[in-house]
Amino acid sequence: MDDTTLLLGLAALLFAIGLVGIIVRHNLLVMLMFLELMLNGVLLSLAVFTAHTGAAAGAVLIFLAFVVAAAEVAVAVPLVVLLARRRRSLDPSAYMELRG
Repeated sequence: MDDTTLLLGLAALLFAIGLVGIIVRHNLLVMLMFLELMLNGVLLSLAVFTAHTGAAAGAVLIFLAFVVAAAEVAVAVPLVVLLARRRRSLDPSAYMELRG
């Protein structure tokens, strides 16, 4: 088994763990962490494909994805903390009336 296959398997495993975590857990902060795990799985596979093809555009895309992920966390975590303080619950079903 070569390194590319091993890393792609690891990326798929990270994505699968994140997906299962989002489906199983009912805590907004934990779900946010599993979402980041899924994103890291996708970014790892993108990095593997970039290294395999040698395209510089993939490296730029990975950098931009990390910037967007950092911005997502910077916005999402304070929102979740604010919601948790108001409702005293991190269960997503407690916020069903927030649908648009």
